[in-house]
Amino acid sequence: YSLCIKPILRFSKPQSLINRVSLSQSCPYYKTTGFKYLLKDFYVVLPVIYSVICAVGLTGNTAVIYVILKAPKMKTVTNMFILNLAIADDLFTLVLPINIAEHLLHYWPFGEVLCKLILSIDHYNIFSSIYFLTVMSVDRYLVVLSTVRSKRMPHRTYRAAKIVSLCVWVLVILIVMPFTVFAGVYTVPDYMERKSCALSFPSPESFWFKASRIYTLILGFAIPVSTICILYTMMLYKLRNMRLNSNAKALDKAKKKVTVMVFIVLAVCLFCWTPFHLSTIVALTTDLRTTPLVIGISYFITSLSYANSCLNPFLYAFLDDSFRKAFNYGFCYPLALRGGMNTWKNQCENVKKDMSYSCRHS
Repeated sequence: YSLCIKPILRFSKPQSLINRVSLSQSCPYYKTTGFKYLLKDFYVVLPVIYSVICAVGLTGNTAVIYVILKAPKMKTVTNMFILNLAIADDLFTLVLPINIAEHLLHYWPFGEVLCKLILSIDHYNIFSSIYFLTVMSVDRYLVVLSTVRSKRMPHRTYRAAKIVSLCVWVLVILIVMPFTVFAGVYTVPDYMERKSCALSFPSPESFWFKASRIYTLILGFAIPVSTICILYTMMLYKLRNMRLNSNAKALDKAKKKVTVMVFIVLAVCLFCWTPFHLSTIVALTTDLRTTPLVIGISYFITSLSYANSCLNPFLYAFLDDSFRKAFNYGFCYPLALRGGMNTWKNQCENVKKDMSYSCRHS
C-alpha cells in the first residue's frame, strides 16, 4: 500500500482516500507480475538512494557549517544565509533514516510525537530552502544596486543577517504550523490494519487535501520564485545599464563570483523542486490512475527534491574560491596543530591570507 499511494501524495494522505478506496481500486495493477517486480525494485532501490542522499548531505552540510563557524574571514552576510541553508538541509538529512525505516518496515512504529516532528521537518525542507534563497537574492540585488550607484551599505552587516535569518526561521515555522497540527498516526484499512504517519484532515477531506496542496504551491513556490525572477530581471537590467554607463563603477571580481554562485545554487534548487510543485498542479487538475509508470515518476520526483539537500556543498566548493580555501584551512589547520608539522602550518597560514581578500569583498 505505501509503495502505491505514498509517492503520489508524498506527505499527504486524505482520510477519505484511505477509508473509501481499497488497494485494488487505488492500485489496479497491484496483482500483476510486473507490479510485484516493481514493488521489489522500489523496496531495494529507494533505501539505497535515500541512504546515499543522507550520508552525502549530512557530511557536506556539516562541513559547510563547521567551516563557516570555525574558519577566519568566513563570517560574511552571504555566508550567514548559506549557514542557515546548510542547517536546514542538515536537519532534513538527519530524519531521512526514519523515513528509510518506515519504508522497510511498511508501517510507522515511532509514535505520534515523532510523526508530527518528522512531517514538520519534511515541510521545513520545502519552505526553508527557497525562502533563504529568496533572501540571498534580495541581498545580491542590493549589493549590485549599491555598486552601480557607488554607495556603501552601512546596514548590511553580519548582525543584520543573523536577525533576518531568525525572521526567516520564525516565518517558516508559522507556515508549517498547520501541517504539524494535522500530522498524526492512523490505521490503514484493507492492509492488515497497519499504522502510517501522514496528514489526517477533517471532513471534507478532499477539500482540505486540495487546500493544503494549493497552500504549499503558493507559499512554497509561486510567491518566492516570482520574487526571485523579478529581482534577477531587475539585476540584469541594472548590470546592462551599468555597462552602457561609463561613469558607473564595475562590479569587482569577488562580488561577481558570489552573485554567480547564488544564481547557480538557486537554479539547482529550482531544478530539484519544480517537478514536485508541477506534480501538485497535475494532482489538482487531473485524475491520474495509479499505474507503475506514475508511481515510478512520483518516486523519482520525490528523490530529486530530497537530493537538493546534498548538492549545495559541492556547488560552494566548485564555485567559490573562499569556500575552497576555507575547507582547506578548516581541516588542515587542526591537523597541523596536533601534528606539529611546520610545513602544514605554513601552508595553512598562506591559505588564511589568501582567504582574507575574497571573503572581505563578498
